[in-house]
Amino acid sequence: MATAAQSAGRPVESVHLIAVSKTFGADAVREAHNAGQIAFGENYLQEALTKIEALHDLPLEWHFIGPIQSNKTADIAAHFSWAHGVEREKIARRLSEQRPAHLPPLNVCVQVNVSGEASKSGVRADEALALCETLAGLPRLRLRGLMTIPEPDRADARAPYKYLRELFESLRRSGLELDTLSAGMSDDFEAAIAEGATHIRIGTALFGKRT
Repeated sequence: MATAAQSAGRPVESVHLIAVSKTFGADAVREAHNAGQIAFGENYLQEALTKIEALHDLPLEWHFIGPIQSNKTADIAAHFSWAHGVEREKIARRLSEQRPAHLPPLNVCVQVNVSGEASKSGVRADEALALCETLAGLPRLRLRGLMTIPEPDRADARAPYKYLRELFESLRRSGLELDTLSAGMSDDFEAAIAEGATHIRIGTALFGKRT
């Protein structure tokens, strides 16, 4: 991470690591915390809630990654600090309404479909501004930026992240206060950092192959 940031002419501290701990147990998370890791990403809600309870003694920051179904919004709003996969106004409104009053606003990123394929989650680039403006006005959410999960095995690893960065810059010019690009995984995080990623989501390179 440090080498990639330096190669891109960026401060090392401008890139934050989210350790994606899905399918790995609480012991693996605790071990990573002992090594200094604070932020952890989860995709599977019930598994995540079990780990959050088991690790309640640690000062961890939990990130929910990926699409959010309506029946999961209450638990995500109550137990996570970040939601990285908001792609519908309905979900955003539910998260805002269900965020407990004693917690700070939920940090959210809008998921963008950079490939344009119907099978991929996320809003189209031309829909991002309207959704971001709606999210920015919801009282219990804090709109932070954009997130994407591009197609694997691409000829040009940087292309989807360049696309996301250009959209991010366009939204900022429109007056939105954004500071987060959630992009890059174990096999391509260097490309994401080169294109401005502020948060990279690493699982395999930290915890090993998933079964």
